[in-house]
This record gives sequence, structure tokens and C-alpha cells, in this order.
Amino acid sequence: MSRNPKAVILAGGMGTRLQPYTFFVPKPMLPLGDKPLLEHLVLWLKKNGVSEFVFSTGYLGKTIESYFEKGTAWGVKIEYARSNSALGISGQLLNVKLLVRSTFYLLYGDSVFDFDIRRLLEQHTRSKSTLTIGLMHYSHKLPYGFIEKKKDGSVTAWKEKPEIGGLINVGCYVSEPKIFEYLPNGKMYGFDSVVRDMMKAGEKVSSYVIPGGEFMDIGDERSYKRVYDLFLQKMGKVL
Repeated sequence: MSRNPKAVILAGGMGTRLQPYTFFVPKPMLPLGDKPLLEHLVLWLKKNGVSEFVFSTGYLGKTIESYFEKGTAWGVKIEYARSNSALGISGQLLNVKLLVRSTFYLLYGDSVFDFDIRRLLEQHTRSKSTLTIGLMHYSHKLPYGFIEKKKDGSVTAWKEKPEIGGLINVGCYVSEPKIFEYLPNGKMYGFDSVVRDMMKAGEKVSSYVIPGGEFMDIGDERSYKRVYDLFLQKMGKVL
């Protein structure tokens, strides 16, 4: 295992839920303060000891490549795996197979994190897993009251705006190259299905619960605005 693994960043999605913003700008290049989302991710990983990156690009990939080039301006090395067709997460990952030979970090290009990712790597190494999934606690207060009833219609309980929660996958992993054996070539295949196939085959899949913090999902316009507002609060100023 490399002491400082490469980071594979999947940055080829079309970002359809963020249209029209993503008509001309790939989702990982949307601004967060004075930098694109992807640059924040690179700087965070560099702070955690990562010096080599592989970007899997697709939709509007030239925008990403022209901005980062070989990574020299950030003091890192960046390679690219390019695709001209929509591949989904599994396809984007399979695209980097020839550039990854040992343990690697795997992240989505629209991620925003603030924790010591080396702890995730330590858990992965200690457990001798093929894949380790980063998890975070998440809870959400439902906007409606839930009513429970019997078959005859008798009401048995009223739970007013209950809060539900649990551990969620936040798109931050450590993986062994063996994962490539479970990625089908030339077709869309959900990453959740890949992980299920691995477990069925007896591969060890473990988890690491990221301490504290708040899950910042950039999936649509509403969540993007929320992440932007949280970022500005953290900075303590308007950039």
C-alpha cells in the first residue's frame, strides 16, 4: 500500500439537476466562494498528504483540463481519463483502471469535506478491506405528522413531525484495485450494485464514520445554495 495514495476524482457527470447552471459549466467547476468546487477538493486532499490525482472527465471535460492542466500551479500531479459518453459512476471509475495500480482514494468531484481523510485510510488498512466507505450521521425533521392506524381505520398513534436519521454514504472511499474486476464494461451500472456484487463475492467492505461536521450535498439548486451559505459562514466574510 502506498503511504500517500492517489486520489481518483469522478468529474464526468452532466449535473442535470443543476441545469441551467451546468449547461456551460461542469458541476465540479461551479464556484464556491472564489474557487471552483473541484479546486477546494484538491486543496483539501493536498493538505491531507495527497500529491497525485486522476480526474475522470466527460461532459465539458475540457473546461476542467484547461483550468487544472497538469496540476503544477497547485504543486500536485494530475492525470486525466477521458470519456466521450455518459458512463455513470461505475463507468467513470472503470475509465481510470490503467492509471491506478495500488490503494487509492475515490471521491466525487462535487464533494465538500473537512476532516482528516488519513483516518479513513487507516481504518481501511487496519481492516484489510477491499473497499471502505465514508459515512456521516444525518437526520431530517419531516414537515408532516405521521399517523398510525389499524386495519379497521382506528388511529393508534400520532407522531407530529418526527425526526428520522441514520448513517449515510457521502461519496468518499478508499479502495483496492480489485474493485475494477466488478465494474462491467460498456454499460450503465449503479455503484450500489457494484458494492453489493462485491459483498456477495466475499470481498470485505467496511466503513468509517466521519466525526462531527455536516453533510454538504450539492445535488440541486437548493442544496448548492445551502452549501454556499455554509461556506460563507465558515469564512466569516463575503468573498
